[in-house]
Amino acid sequence: MPKPTQFVELVIEALRAFGPVTTRSMFGGWGFYRDGVFFALVADDTLYFKSDDENRAEFERASPGPFVFEKKGEQVVTHYFAVPEDAFEDPQVMARWARLGYASALRAATRRRPGRQGSSAPPRSSRSASPPSSPARPPKRKKAPARRKR
Repeated sequence: MPKPTQFVELVIEALRAFGPVTTRSMFGGWGFYRDGVFFALVADDTLYFKSDDENRAEFERASPGPFVFEKKGEQVVTHYFAVPEDAFEDPQVMARWARLGYASALRAATRRRPGRQGSSAPPRSSRSASPPSSPARPPKRKKAPARRKR
């Protein structure tokens, strides 16, 4: 596992007033989790917090901009917004933005998994890649290998 960059270490320290977070390297950047819920990312030494319809306008007013990446030659604009510059100067300001991002992540997790408030499960990347089998559909059977002719 790659060692966190100096900037990632700075972000972890800046989030101390928000509470304990864990990090995972991902796609050339870093993901930030609280209680197993992904709520922030660092890419190119920029911290982005998750937003949603409830707080997007607030992020749009204060943020330098959203996280944008290119996929198949097209730009993809995400719901993650760069933290305002002044957040690194005041731990309480950083904690406020982190709470907004974390609240967005919790709402998204609740929509995906009804009845669950904030998962304490590990991040998806550490879970098994195979989806759980559905009782309504039997699992697919593997075909037997073709026999060789002699």
